[in-house]
Amino acid sequence: MKTRYFLLLLLAGAILSSCNLNDRGEVLGVRQRPFRAELPAGMVYIPGGSFLMGQTDQDVTFAQISQTKQVTVSPFFMDQTETTNSQYKQFVNWVRDSIAISNYLNDDKYYIKPKNASATDRKYINWEYVKRNPVWRSGGKKGQASNDGKLDGMFYQGDDRIFDRNEVDVRLLKYNYAMMVLRSASEQRFDKSKKRSDFILRDTVPVYPDTLVWLNDFSYAANEPMVEGYFSHPAYQNYPVVGVTWRQARAFSIWRSRYNDAYKDKMKAPHRLPYSLPTEAEFEYASRGGRIGTDYPWGGPYIKNAKGCLLANFKPGRGNYTDDGGAYTVNVRSYFPNDYGLYNMAGNVAEWTQSAFDESATTFVHDMSPTFNYEAKATDPEVLKRKVVRGGSWKDIGYFLQNATRSYEFQDTAKSYIGFRLVSHFVGRDFKDKR
Repeated sequence: MKTRYFLLLLLAGAILSSCNLNDRGEVLGVRQRPFRAELPAGMVYIPGGSFLMGQTDQDVTFAQISQTKQVTVSPFFMDQTETTNSQYKQFVNWVRDSIAISNYLNDDKYYIKPKNASATDRKYINWEYVKRNPVWRSGGKKGQASNDGKLDGMFYQGDDRIFDRNEVDVRLLKYNYAMMVLRSASEQRFDKSKKRSDFILRDTVPVYPDTLVWLNDFSYAANEPMVEGYFSHPAYQNYPVVGVTWRQARAFSIWRSRYNDAYKDKMKAPHRLPYSLPTEAEFEYASRGGRIGTDYPWGGPYIKNAKGCLLANFKPGRGNYTDDGGAYTVNVRSYFPNDYGLYNMAGNVAEWTQSAFDESATTFVHDMSPTFNYEAKATDPEVLKRKVVRGGSWKDIGYFLQNATRSYEFQDTAKSYIGFRLVSHFVGRDFKDKR
């Protein structure tokens, strides 16, 4: 009886399948795999909404660059913490290994071997093989030859060597990428002389952080230990990465998108929208945590709680840097998160945003997902290379920690007090994490 019932089910399924294949001349849409939004690792969901963007406290600088305006932001995912040294180091190591395999090893074992591929076809690195057989192994593994000697060209040479140590020449670590500049394509869509390639931005970015910022940013300060250990020592692996320019932060976002897409391709799953830096409005909206008219991410007008404890990492008083628990930066999960579950939206490190800086931007940006973007060229004047920085840092006074305070830095400049976090825009109407 059970066998007969099972056969009937199979027959019914076959009939239904055959009916679906025959649309009877009706437009039923393209058959696609179902897509359910998933929460990216390390991110939190920020529901869309409307808020008053701009100054909630007195403008102590009288700059008048943060006027109040009601705007609406669509939902998105945002990194719960600032990007850490460990996360950024994964990017640096990926670039390092890519260069080592492509330019120095010349070993076919590190490449994917598609069927019927010719010698002239483009080769793609087999990253699964790289995980099992690290490029920088020494002495061989299970009878395999080591890569000793093949990678000598990636180390500092001659007088650049210290105590004859093999140290990777970080000047070689450059990431090449391409991206479509959609705004330029939109503005010039009726220009018949333009080709698709005219709207593709190609850039080559050195990826290694500028560790010397710890000395360059402060005159007559003994910050050599931070230069020597902050990015390289495992004690700082969960501290926010600093010394990265705006261009490096964007390069990381593009690499992270590609890294995720490669996994989705392997799993034959639909891709989520790419990662990017948050716009200025998204950062302020997320920083407020759904609260209305508050000065700081934790709400209220004070930087101390009822017990007198400081609520962020900044420069309290007249310069008692350690009074908040850290002389420089602190672990990215220090202090309490805001109501959206985001850590250190104020203090620790200030953060790059996607938006270009203009003093009067609040007067001309749209009230729906507002941002002012400008793709500055190398030949443009410096004033056009300004990018909005938000959140305040470990070396800033309390004013810069306010939700509405705007500041800027130049896109090719690295600082010891500026880091970043990324967002990924939500597609759909509502999100419920069912993990």
